[in-house]
Amino acid sequence: MEKTRIAVPSATPGGLDSELGQHFGHCDLYTIIEVENGAVSLVNTLPNVPHVQGGCMAPVNHLAGNGVNILIAGGMGMRPLMGFNQVGIDVFFGGNAQSVGDAVSSFLEGRLTRFTAEYTCGGGGGHP
Repeated sequence: MEKTRIAVPSATPGGLDSELGQHFGHCDLYTIIEVENGAVSLVNTLPNVPHVQGGCMAPVNHLAGNGVNILIAGGMGMRPLMGFNQVGIDVFFGGNAQSVGDAVSSFLEGRLTRFTAEYTCGGGGGHP
């Protein structure tokens, strides 16, 4: 049985109907979606940790420590992207999704692209 744990930066209150947090490190919380054999089996939330400019590894380590395998994000800087690569979390760009549920469905259908340097920002959450 293949099991994947996906994190999606989310606006409060989290869940599949929530809006995506546009910058992973400055979101209210993460919606955590467990997928088994290609289907959603569990949805819950995980509070974000305090994030200060330059402290990008705190949320990376927080998600890694909570068993996350996949992150779907709208924006992040290059440092955290490199951090996710180091801890073995695959990152996908979901910035065009209308909700967390839409982003997860797009991922499960293979329609999201890997988050690469072209999607990164200068950090700090100062983008749309």
